Amino acid sequence: MIQGRTWVFQNRPVITAAAAIGGPFEAKGPLAEDFDVLHEDLWLGEDSFEKAEKKLLEQACERAVDKAGMQKEDIQFVMSGDLMNQIISSSFAARTMAVPYIGLFGACSTSMEGLALAALLVDSGNAERTMAATASHNATAEKQYRYPTEYGGQKPPTAQWTVTGAAAAVVTSEGAGPRVTAATIGRIVDMGLKDPFNMGGAMAPAATDTLEAHFRDLGLSETEYDLILTGDLGKIGFRTMVDLLDEHGLQLPQDRLNDCGLMIYSEEQPVQAGASGAACSACVTYGHVLNRMRSGELNKVLIVATGALHSPISYQQKESIPCIAHAVAIEAG
Repeated sequence: MIQGRTWVFQNRPVITAAAAIGGPFEAKGPLAEDFDVLHEDLWLGEDSFEKAEKKLLEQACERAVDKAGMQKEDIQFVMSGDLMNQIISSSFAARTMAVPYIGLFGACSTSMEGLALAALLVDSGNAERTMAATASHNATAEKQYRYPTEYGGQKPPTAQWTVTGAAAAVVTSEGAGPRVTAATIGRIVDMGLKDPFNMGGAMAPAATDTLEAHFRDLGLSETEYDLILTGDLGKIGFRTMVDLLDEHGLQLPQDRLNDCGLMIYSEEQPVQAGASGAACSACVTYGHVLNRMRSGELNKVLIVATGALHSPISYQQKESIPCIAHAVAIEAG
């Protein structure tokens, strides 16, 4: 059923299992215990960072399938995307999976875009077992969008640190686990910002727009959720979004509102304005948040994954940064 921009899932698809894989920097963060696997180096035994990113994604998918008590052949559709040109990490990982594959590009919003579509397939009866996955790698993103790490370019305080990690969730029609109840699909919001070192500021209006649509479409109280997490706005973008919500009259409880980009690393880690990357919201959600739901600490959460849909080409042609945010509501099973 659709209400405005929001899909309401009548059959409440189940997140049967999920997995989060991280790198060495993530292992030093406050959420380290919520990862299934943490690697000691960025290379993962491969001869390129791009191959290492693909391996992260393969491991996340394999671990999620294993935790669900399934074989990869049991997955009817896998939805995945990443930050690389032509989403090569996802496509090559899907080659290894050898199951029907739907490639996505939503930049850092891909985690909830994938989960929303996986849930939609299950809720509509067009699938019984789906998977949503995504990955990012600090060194691959730096190389593609900014400068190779060897260059040693200095970053401004507004810049963010791309998460090295991957995460995947198995979504089914039956079983035990947290349930996906609704998803609000974002629309492009572009306020004319062009600075790729301030993506949080660029994405904040998109997060605001999607949050307003979600609460409006469903007629929800501002205290409906135990926790609302934005994707990777970081310090700058998160403060901007809070100010925008206040201006627009949506008074969300501050003690229930946070950002994945502010959670995955500690204050002592040199990440400028916080974390970013497609794996940021995915790892926090499929690791930390789902663990808290299973333990009974959280009952209802809303994840609003944000994405900056620019590219090296669009930046070189002096285009502004179009942004989007997708929100998914999850309730304890």
